[in-house]
Amino acid sequence: MAFLRFSIVSKLFWRKRGSLALKLLCFTFPVIVFCEFLIYYIVIIQCHWPQLKTQTPEGSKQSSRSVLKAMFLADTHLLGEIQGHWLDKLRREWQMERAFQTALWLLQPEIIFILGDIFDEGKWSSSQAWSDDVQRFQKMFRHPDHTELIVIVGNHDIGFHYEMTEFKLKRFSQVFNFTSEKLVTRKGINFVLVNSVAMEGDGCKICRTAEAKLAELSHRLNCSLQEQSQYQKKCSNVVTLPPSSPILLQHYPLYRRSDSQCTGEDAAPLDKKNDPFTEKYDVLSVEASQKLLWWFQPRLILSGHTHSACEVLHDGKIPEISVPSFSWRNRNNPSFIMGSMTSTDFSLYKCFLPSENTVVAVYCVAGAVLVLLMLARFQSLRILPFPFVQHLITKHKAV
Repeated sequence: MAFLRFSIVSKLFWRKRGSLALKLLCFTFPVIVFCEFLIYYIVIIQCHWPQLKTQTPEGSKQSSRSVLKAMFLADTHLLGEIQGHWLDKLRREWQMERAFQTALWLLQPEIIFILGDIFDEGKWSSSQAWSDDVQRFQKMFRHPDHTELIVIVGNHDIGFHYEMTEFKLKRFSQVFNFTSEKLVTRKGINFVLVNSVAMEGDGCKICRTAEAKLAELSHRLNCSLQEQSQYQKKCSNVVTLPPSSPILLQHYPLYRRSDSQCTGEDAAPLDKKNDPFTEKYDVLSVEASQKLLWWFQPRLILSGHTHSACEVLHDGKIPEISVPSFSWRNRNNPSFIMGSMTSTDFSLYKCFLPSENTVVAVYCVAGAVLVLLMLARFQSLRILPFPFVQHLITKHKAV
């Protein structure tokens, strides 16, 4: 008799459990889709390309064609085989891939710059590990042919100055077509790409080569900006460039004492804001910073490295924007910069990605609701989750 009652309860449980499992799946699946896909569209669709001061809302097709839509992000820090836990890799790299692909689809930038520290362990990774990391990067940051991706070197890609070698620099350059101290011109806008790791100023071979290239670029830009009649002799053999003041792109920020003057929700934490920066480690040296400012007189500087946002004005007129990290691993609220640019003007807008805390909170709330639904379901059926427990209770009542 007890066995018969046990069989009936078991059949009832398994029948109801199948129905319950289907309902739970219908509840959890939308939560996962929201947290892993939809939230990126909901957040990023709110971002927009900034309007230039010289551009009217009803601007002509001619003026819109002259505006370059550029996206700037920094410090992706793809984890390597030594320090990277597989779960950390899976979670944070999925976040960056979804954010990047969603931004590409919704915003349609023409050119994207990543301001260094693409990898976390490029400074010491083996050839095989490097190849694996590059393949992951190319998958995560895949892009259509009409969108250009330009990568700038950072200290985690080739090491700090004392770790940097020609082999590591060449390895990076072969993959990303990065040439130290390179000039990229798009729609009449001059971007100067700087290997800030080589701005040590100690006369090393890589450093000497880098500074020589920068001096040459500076000469070309100056000749392009000045009236040829005044500098006819000095500039007679120079291939001129569009007469536009350059935009400086590098990994290290120019020298500043600390982040104490930085503001905003993605600035450095309060307990770290007043920490003094170390020259040639946190920021460029005073000497290197003055050289770059003197050589190029840029109209804008964009940098990374600190993982936090900051806006600084150099010499009272040259703005520098420190771009926060793009990864949840480095901050809870990553972001990237959108720039509408012409040869004479620019306007910037910061686009935030979904907060990691928001996603975790949604999962926690969904998990709590799920547990409550299961308990309510079992209570309504007057059965316990496990048949053998129900059998013991039934047998005890029969006795």
